[in-house]
Amino acid sequence: MTNTPATENSQLRSQLKLLLEQAHRNQQIMQRYQEFDLKFIGANTFQELIDSVFDTLTEASELDVVTLSLIDPDAEIRRILTDLRIDVSDYPNLIFIAESIDEMAHPARKASLGIYNSMQHRRLFPDTVLKPSSVAILPLIRRNALIGWLSLGSLDATRFTSGMASDFLQHRASIVAICVENVINNERLQHIGLTDPLTGVNNRRYVERRLLEEVGRTQRHGHTLSAMYIDLDFFKKVNDNYGHQGGDEVLREVAARIKAELRLSDALGRFGGEEFVVLLIDAGMEAALAVAERMRSSIANRPLVLSSGEQLRLSVSIGVSTLQAIERKDEVATIAQQLLAKADQALYLAKQGGRNKVMNVI
Repeated sequence: MTNTPATENSQLRSQLKLLLEQAHRNQQIMQRYQEFDLKFIGANTFQELIDSVFDTLTEASELDVVTLSLIDPDAEIRRILTDLRIDVSDYPNLIFIAESIDEMAHPARKASLGIYNSMQHRRLFPDTVLKPSSVAILPLIRRNALIGWLSLGSLDATRFTSGMASDFLQHRASIVAICVENVINNERLQHIGLTDPLTGVNNRRYVERRLLEEVGRTQRHGHTLSAMYIDLDFFKKVNDNYGHQGGDEVLREVAARIKAELRLSDALGRFGGEEFVVLLIDAGMEAALAVAERMRSSIANRPLVLSSGEQLRLSVSIGVSTLQAIERKDEVATIAQQLLAKADQALYLAKQGGRNKVMNVI
C-alpha cells in the first residue's frame, strides 16, 4: 500500500519532532558540561574542587557514583589538607593511594570502560560508596606523570561498555587532571606560608591559629585538648661544638622524631630557636604524658649522626598541660594563652628538675 502525502507528512513531522527533542536534550547536556567546566576551572581551593567533582559532575553526567583517587605514597597531600583544616573523612569518595602503581590491579595509564569487576575496581569504589554496575576508569595524567584516577559509575550495566568510544571522557579527565594539579599546587603555596623552612614542620603562626580553632572546638563540643612545650637541652653547646650547620641538622632530626610520635590530626610547630609546641587533639593528660615520654625516649636513647659522621647524644625537656571543659562565656584567646602558659610552666619545672624530663601542670 502506497503512503499518501498526508501520511508521509505525518511521518516526517514525527521524525522531525524526535530530532528536535534529541537536539534539545543534547543542547541541555552540552550546557550542563559547559557549566561544569566553568565551575571546576574556577575552583580556587581543594574543597571547592572536590565538591565540584562529586556534586556537579555527578549531576551533569547523570551518574550514580563518582570517585577521585589520588596517588599519595608519602601522605604529603593528606598532611597538607589536614594542616589546612580540611577533614578528608568528610569525603568518602576521595581516595588516597599509598602503595606503588605496580600493586594496583587495574589499568594505570589508559581509559578502561566496562562491567564493574570487584577484583579490579574495589580500590576505586570502596565499601563506603555505592557499587556500580558499569564503570569508566579515567587516568589523570600531568606532565607525563600519573597522579590518580577519575572513576565514573552507573547502575546501568550498559552505560559503559568496552567497545564504547572514550575520547569525550578522556577530554573531561584531562580537564580534571589540570584542575587537580593547579589546586593542589595552590594549597602547597598556602601551606608553605605556614611551614618552618628549616625543619619542615609548621611555624608559630600556624600553631597559634590552630590553637584558637581547637580551643573553640573544645568549648563547643567538650573535647579534650593537650599542649606540649618542648625545649632541646643545652642546644647552645651543640652550636658551639658543631657550628650552625650541625645545629640545623639537630633541629631537623629532633623535629622528625617528635613528628613520628604524632597523628595526622595533631599539630607540631617550631616556635623559634630550639623550642617546639605540640597540640594533641582529643587527648587527655594521661595520653599526653605517654606521648611526651615516647618523644623524650626517642630523642635521648638514640644517638644522632651528623652528615660529618660525628655522633652526639641529645635530650629534650617537655612540659604538658591539658584543657577540658570550658565555659561558653570564657574568651577563647585567653584560654589558649593560659593553656600554653601552663605548658611553659611545666617545661620550666622539667628544666629545674634536671632536664631530660616530662612534667605536667594541672
